[in-house]
Amino acid sequence: MNSRNCIIVLTKAPLPDIAKLRLAPHLSKIERAYLQRLFLLKIKEELDFNADIFICYTKHEGSIESLKYIFGNDCNYFEKEGNSLGEYLFNAFKKVFDLGYKKAVLFSTDAPELSKKTINDAFDILLDRDFVFTPSTDGGYILVGMKELSKEVFSLEKYNHSNVLLDTVKIIEGLGKTYGLTEVLEDIDFYEDLQAYVNRMESRGIVNDIVTYIKTIKRISTIIPTYNSENTIENIIKVLDKIKDSTEIIFVDGGSTDKTLSLIPSEFKVLTSEKGRAVQLNTGARASTGNVLFFLCADCVPPDSFVDEIKILARSHKIGSFGVKHNSKNILILLHCFVCNLKTCLYSQVLRQQGLFIDKDLFFQMGMYKEIPIMEDLEFSQRIRERKLSVELTMQRNLFKGTNYDDERLIKKIKKNNKLRRMYRQGVDINKIYELDLEEDDNGQQDN
Repeated sequence: MNSRNCIIVLTKAPLPDIAKLRLAPHLSKIERAYLQRLFLLKIKEELDFNADIFICYTKHEGSIESLKYIFGNDCNYFEKEGNSLGEYLFNAFKKVFDLGYKKAVLFSTDAPELSKKTINDAFDILLDRDFVFTPSTDGGYILVGMKELSKEVFSLEKYNHSNVLLDTVKIIEGLGKTYGLTEVLEDIDFYEDLQAYVNRMESRGIVNDIVTYIKTIKRISTIIPTYNSENTIENIIKVLDKIKDSTEIIFVDGGSTDKTLSLIPSEFKVLTSEKGRAVQLNTGARASTGNVLFFLCADCVPPDSFVDEIKILARSHKIGSFGVKHNSKNILILLHCFVCNLKTCLYSQVLRQQGLFIDKDLFFQMGMYKEIPIMEDLEFSQRIRERKLSVELTMQRNLFKGTNYDDERLIKKIKKNNKLRRMYRQGVDINKIYELDLEEDDNGQQDN
């Protein structure tokens, strides 16, 4: 014991399975863990003054090692005890008061704007007050300090409402005790709080590691239109199930009459709309929460690494595409895939099977997909070119599976689609093209 004062940092270790759980599914486990590490490093910068430091952490395999890597061996470490937030707080204060400390302040690591000055102000307030709080804008508090242990102060039944501080102050006043407040700060509990934090820092001319990292994080919303897709949807679900914690997944069904809906796992968001790929994609975009939209056909399988590839490209490009490949060894089919991908690079043309991803704000600025019955992909590609925007192609490709397509049927379909696209470019009425598509479609189901 080197001081009569101590600081308690209430935290979780920067580990993928436990860090920043309320930021899921917007952030992946790895992203949440790295962000927690940055928060802890920021807190460490604010602990350089005359008080002993205690790290009160959530028990988990590897926690103590990862925390000591950040805070070092000069701090004191102990595990959180209790079954509720109130019990965690009381037991942490009891631990240090039992050791003989006269003043203690405790705070969580959810408020990267907490500064040395605020912590010092808290200790100054305790010179002539019994308790001190740093209020948060959501009605709770970020820091609490005291110079005499009190269990009543932590006796609230719930700590997830907007009157936590107000109700706590009423308890203190009922005990005949005094309290003081430092400046009000913002904490980061939810995904929306991250951008708000970036905006505040930039308005003050502050750029730190947290701001820089948050700006690199892209939340992906994967939108899949379906219509009688039971023969192909299980292929895509196998891939999506592996990455469901790192991307928002939205299926938009156009009125399937087969088993499509029953094959979609309950943890995925499912919407319904009128039949029509453009209508369905726009419906999914409006309901999305991400800042990058990835439009995926139900008969294509994206690469396992598709979320990471999108995030990497989205840091520097507003629009991208995976392109398409096929397992066939038929030279005509392989040539078709090559030409489609080449046109993406040269002319910013992205067909539906190629997997377009786009900055959400840009997508809405462009007016979304035009809700026409067919050729919405070509029409949108034309607007991309008119804006002189380029489409960046990823390293990996979408695998086109199709529905019961052998090589002969697939070549026939490719020829049909090429003819319809020529008609569209020649200005043929879109409804006539759509009617011809239905007449010539020998597969009996919508391309999604």
